[in-house]
Amino acid sequence: MQDKQNGCILRGMTHDGSARLLVMNSRDLVNEMIRVHHTAPTATAAVGRTLTAASMIGTLLPEAGDTLTVTFQGDGPLGRMIVVADYYGNVKSYVENPLADPPRKTNGKLDVGAAVGAGTLSFVKSLGDQPPQTGLTDIVTGEIAEDIATYFAVSEQIPTVLSLGVLVDKDRTCLSAGGVLVQLMPFPDEQTVSLIERNAARLPSMSHLFAEGKTLKDVADLIMEDIPYDVFDTVAPAYRCDCSNGRMKKKLLSIGEEQIRELLQQQQDEGKPRELTAICRFCNHAYTYTEQQLLSSK
Repeated sequence: MQDKQNGCILRGMTHDGSARLLVMNSRDLVNEMIRVHHTAPTATAAVGRTLTAASMIGTLLPEAGDTLTVTFQGDGPLGRMIVVADYYGNVKSYVENPLADPPRKTNGKLDVGAAVGAGTLSFVKSLGDQPPQTGLTDIVTGEIAEDIATYFAVSEQIPTVLSLGVLVDKDRTCLSAGGVLVQLMPFPDEQTVSLIERNAARLPSMSHLFAEGKTLKDVADLIMEDIPYDVFDTVAPAYRCDCSNGRMKKKLLSIGEEQIRELLQQQQDEGKPRELTAICRFCNHAYTYTEQQLLSSK
């Protein structure tokens, strides 16, 4: 049985205002990421966990038009990993080495920590006309959930429970994926905090819960056991890139006319048309521009 709410985020709040809750089934988003980047299983798990977290966190941004960029810069074979989320939870991602797939752990699980390695995790929030807000912490384990929860505790002083999971099938597609995010609000009730800690310790694997057909509400009930809460709404984010012909042309022009002319000449020397192609690193869409399109305004 598949979760009919696949691809959605449930948002709620405890009755006493102590904590906010988000639950996401992200299988469709992860499968779209796989289609775009052709990731190996461990890279799929790493990027899939990150885009799940970023999508949920994105829905907490103050205004439409705001964005969140989450970057893992580790020294593992995965290289740099970037996920950008917007106010609606829509996401796009880039991974430097989508084929990163180190040996599994002794328990047979994918070794995401080894793929990510040691380094830094950064959050950049672009909020309207304000200067970007940037936070930076060290990568703790490379397993994604622990690193992001630590970022919130250290950089934003927000106690956070975060559980993420991605289950990769034998054909390298995503069988199930999802996450739970609980964040304490200022001056929470101590009993509510204690119950959240208890429930978080009991929480089964996210990917297996959704693989078993659990709904968003089922998972919310597990993390909120014995805690009265309200469901505010559900949102349906997508894997969506906002690149465009004009935007990519502008980036290409930014390298300067001299460099563009050199590249065009190189194309001609290799017996190719005098045109340049720019490929979006988030969706791999290729944009090709002729010499006239690039230099006509010069």
